[in-house]
Amino acid sequence: MITAEDVDEAVRFTIEAFEGTSAAAWEQRAGDLEWTCRETVEHIADCFFYYSAQLAQRTPPTSVPAFRREARREGGPESMIGAAPGGGTAALLQLVEVCGTVLSSVVRTARPSGLAFHLYGASDPEGFAAMGVLESLVHGKDVADGLGIEWRPSDALCERVARRLFPEMPAATPGWQALQWCTGRIALPGLPRRVEWRWDGTPR
Repeated sequence: MITAEDVDEAVRFTIEAFEGTSAAAWEQRAGDLEWTCRETVEHIADCFFYYSAQLAQRTPPTSVPAFRREARREGGPESMIGAAPGGGTAALLQLVEVCGTVLSSVVRTARPSGLAFHLYGASDPEGFAAMGVLESLVHGKDVADGLGIEWRPSDALCERVARRLFPEMPAATPGWQALQWCTGRIALPGLPRRVEWRWDGTPR
């Protein structure tokens, strides 16, 4: 099971990893992405908010939230929220903490069997919690690569997320390696790096 506590763990890990980062460093490119580290962290927070919005509606939604989304530059990620300009590291990490806490709170209070819309298939609170954890851990690695810092999340947490969202998860592979392979970040022995992939958030 993926729980609200797992979301909280991923949020804490993300914040602790990036504390002390200089404001200028956030404009570095995030790993292999075309986004900056700042944009990628804002994307993580935006995903937390998006999943919360899906789950928090009294009537199960049948489409994406009707909120304004826009990219702040051509080629940048579209998002509903962002950190205050000039706010530096504190503003970015505050955004992650607030949006991550909102998601974990909604996961705790939502009906366990309630379904909400997602492009990859209607999902339940556990599925949206898993998606939030995945976004923070996988995109967090992109940011860490751009910043030149170590990123080593819990294998146990990564394994639970991979098992929840990827039925094709390779067996007998440490959780963090498995999650990276599932999301097209690395190759594994006998398994080439994936060019196309998508998770399955439908209830188990």
